[in-house]
Parts: sequence; structure tokens; C-alpha cells
Amino acid sequence: MKWFLILSFLMCLNDEIIIFDKDNNTQKWYITNDTVMGGVSNSSVKINNEGNLVFSGRVSTENNGGFAMTRMSTAINLNNQHSKIILRVKGDDKQYQLRLKSDESQRYSYVQAFRTNKQEQEIVLPLKGFYPAFRGRKLSFGNFSANQIKEVAVLIGNKKDEKFSLEIIKIAIQ
Repeated sequence: MKWFLILSFLMCLNDEIIIFDKDNNTQKWYITNDTVMGGVSNSSVKINNEGNLVFSGRVSTENNGGFAMTRMSTAINLNNQHSKIILRVKGDDKQYQLRLKSDESQRYSYVQAFRTNKQEQEIVLPLKGFYPAFRGRKLSFGNFSANQIKEVAVLIGNKKDEKFSLEIIKIAIQ
């Protein structure tokens, strides 16, 4: 009984919220490319044989374009213990952005950039490090401090033509 209580206590300390992993990969991810404003970039998402999400495509700066994004609606309630997002990814030596929205009707996102390499890697993004931005411009109010997340998105837009492929193994909040 004593070990059961200790184990139960330790499990409560791990208040991790899994947004995506191979055991939790049935969410609907949507694509939003620069085609919404006349660009010609293209991208797709698929679940690979390992159960990981693969976001890939080609970014083009033609017609004033230059980004590709995948996004997923969610309903995550945060508590005081949640302070960071953990990404486990395998990339392509390119920079991406993780983007959060705390309200469905919110037009801007909270953004934090991360760089990948070609190895599997864990990236830690503090929630307080997500800054507000709209259409690539930083907004002049406070960083993320909400108690909920309503959308999670991954965007690539490095102001150049490039192919990309990002394998997302896990997204979690700790």
C-alpha cells in the first residue's frame, strides 16, 4: 500500500499534456499555405509508418508568397505547473515556428522559432517565450500568459524558396 501511494504521488507530479505522439495521432491537421494571399507554396501532412506526423512541401516566394503552415484545433487548459512545450522532431536543418492561439477568434498567434537538424532532437520552448505576431510582424503587447491553448500550428517561412520536411514525433506541455 505504501508503494502504491508513493507511485500515485509521483504520477501526479508528472502533469504532462500530450498534444501529439504516435499513440495520440488522430487529430485533424489543416494546411494553410500562402495560396490564401496569391502565393504558390504547397505542403501536406501525413502520418508515417512509425505513427509520426510528417509536414513537408515546397515554399515559394513567387507572387509575394513564402510560407506553409499546418495547424490543429485543440482545447488545452493550463495550470501554474505548465511552463514549457517539448517538441521531439527530426528535421532538415531549417528554421520553423511553433504558433499558439489562446482563443478561436484570435487573429494573431503567439510565436516561437526553433531550428532543426537531421537527427532526432528534443526542443524546449518556454511558454513565456511565445511573442504575439500577426502576418510576420511582432505586436506590441505581452508574451503568452493565457491559461488555455485553442490552436497549435507549425509554420515555415524563411523568406526563400526551399523544400522542407519536418517529422514531428511528439508535442507535449510540461
